[in-house]
Amino acid sequence: MSAWLDEWPLLGLFFSAFISSTLLPGGSEALLLWQLKRGQDPYLLLSVATVGNVAGSLLTYGMGRWLRWRWPLRILSEKHRTAQSRLERYGPWALLLAWLPVIGDPLCLAAGWLRFSAWFSLVLITVGKAGRYLVVSGLVLL
Repeated sequence: MSAWLDEWPLLGLFFSAFISSTLLPGGSEALLLWQLKRGQDPYLLLSVATVGNVAGSLLTYGMGRWLRWRWPLRILSEKHRTAQSRLERYGPWALLLAWLPVIGDPLCLAAGWLRFSAWFSLVLITVGKAGRYLVVSGLVLL
């Protein structure tokens, strides 16, 4: 695997970031830090990681839209109603927290299910994800 990452480092980072932002676990931050330590272009790495991570979040957002269309829920549990009311209260702005572990992916899924604006969601998700990668990379670059 290391030889593959040596030959295709940006592709590996993109897929790691993509997988990390879906409902599957991943470790894109560790791979980003490793590639930064190896002296690769930090701006290019940050861009690739952000684009991959945002693309995965958009897939999750799209899954939420599809789920609402395919299986609309008529009866929500109390827990789901509480989450829905919070998201509706904060609206798409909650997507600034899409970078958080554990809750970020469900936020994107719920945003799609609640039919938040796709373009505004894209902007907010991108800001949050880019900010996280900037902070993580800043730990190495300082």
